[in-house]
Amino acid sequence: MKAAVLVFPGINRERDMARSLQLVSGKEAAMVWHTDRELPKGTDLVVIPGGFSYGDYLRCGAIAARSPVMEAVRKHADKGGLVLAVCNGFQIACEAGLLPGVLMRNARMKFMCKEVHMRVERSDTPFTRRYNAGSVIRVPVAHGEGNYVADAETLARLEGENLVAFRYASADGVVDPHFNGSMNAIAGILSEKLNVLGLMPHPENHVDPIVGPTDGRRLFESLIETLEAA
Repeated sequence: MKAAVLVFPGINRERDMARSLQLVSGKEAAMVWHTDRELPKGTDLVVIPGGFSYGDYLRCGAIAARSPVMEAVRKHADKGGLVLAVCNGFQIACEAGLLPGVLMRNARMKFMCKEVHMRVERSDTPFTRRYNAGSVIRVPVAHGEGNYVADAETLARLEGENLVAFRYASADGVVDPHFNGSMNAIAGILSEKLNVLGLMPHPENHVDPIVGPTDGRRLFESLIETLEAA
C-alpha cells in the first residue's frame, strides 16, 4: 500500500497517522505538503489527517479545502482512489465536496476529548472489511466541531444508500441519537463509490497495543486487504 498523508499549516496528527500506517503496513507513508499540486506517483491511499488546519479560522477545514493539493485529491477520488479523512480531515473533505454535509460546533459548545464507542454499520467496504457489521469498537475523539449536520434530502440519501459507516453508540451497541448533536448519531460516512471515508474519531490512535486498545487497527488492515485483492 502506497499512502500519502497531507500536511497543512496547523495540522498536528499527520505523524500519528503516518506511524500507524507504517506499523500496520510496514511501509513508510509519503508526507505531502498542501501547496503540492500532484500526489506521489502510484499513490493508493490519500489520508487527510486530524488537527487544526489554519487554526480553525473561518469554518473548520474551509481554508485547507481550497489548498492546491486538494484538486489532486479530488482527481484521485474521481478515479476510484481511496481517501481516508479523519477529524479535521473529515471537515476538510466536506468543505472540498468529497463528502456531503458539514461538521458543526459540538453540543453545549465544548471541546470534546475522550474515548467513545462506535457501531460498525457495514462490513463490505474498503475501510471496514475486517470488522463485522454491528460490532462495537472503542476509539478516541478530540474535536470542537464534530456535530454532523446535513439537509433532509442528503440525510435520506445517506440512509437510503447505506452510506453511514459508523454511528456513536453505547458499549453494547445501542445507538445514542443525541450524542454530541450529530444527526442520526453519525460518526462517519462514505462516498457514493465507497472509496472515500470521513469520520470524526481517531482510529490511528488505537493501533499500537503499547498505548492501549487496538480497535482502530482493523480499519488499516481492511485497506491493505482491499488493495492486495485488487
